[in-house]
Amino acid sequence: MNGVIFTDYEKIERLKSMIEKSERIVFFGGAGVSTESGIPDFRSADGVYMQKAKYPPETIISRSFFDAHPEEFYEFYRKYFYYPDAKPNAAHLKLAELERSGKHVAVVTQNIDGLHSAAGSKRVYELHGSVHRNYCMRCGKAYSAEYVAHSQGVPRCECSGIIKPDVVLYEEPLDEKVINGAVREIASADLMIVAGTSLNVYPAAGFIRYFRGDNMALINRDATAMDGSFDFIINEKVGEVMKLVQL
Repeated sequence: MNGVIFTDYEKIERLKSMIEKSERIVFFGGAGVSTESGIPDFRSADGVYMQKAKYPPETIISRSFFDAHPEEFYEFYRKYFYYPDAKPNAAHLKLAELERSGKHVAVVTQNIDGLHSAAGSKRVYELHGSVHRNYCMRCGKAYSAEYVAHSQGVPRCECSGIIKPDVVLYEEPLDEKVINGAVREIASADLMIVAGTSLNVYPAAGFIRYFRGDNMALINRDATAMDGSFDFIINEKVGEVMKLVQL
């Protein structure tokens, strides 16, 4: 389909059957969910961490670097974290469709692009925040992603405070309210679909241990160190797989 040869049609049919039989579904997604929308991941050959910069990319997206070098941070951030033209792909759209059909579908995402909400999903837990929320560090006033993207140098509030994206940088904790909601959804789900993630980023990757349901599937282009934890695995692009799940 569309030039992609699938060798796992039986697994796709099995996934379809599990989705049909499940009332509560949790989808745990990583960067690979959004690559088909034109947003690069982090660790592949052309990923964010492979880009040449004055400082190592993982250093640039740390809180201490943001505080010490906000101008360099924003130069990198605008180039690699803001994609205004990105649109939801088949994976985002399928999850929203399942929710509209009456199933209890919760999305727990490590992505900060807001594409799940743009597709229409209502129960979205953004573990690492969102580029679409930005706040003045002095007075707390909210600003849009467009305001930050089109500002010159370090974006500042009308009170002159520095504006910071509501994204979780290295050295920052995850939001406790988001964590609690995500864990609650995972623990109460019948089916868990993990997709587009290497399961190398903690604490997010550790969330799958809270699942107590019957079936857990992994959709990921490459193998992961946690493959043995899943009932079955489909090594294909997430959007291509979800497009084939016709209910």
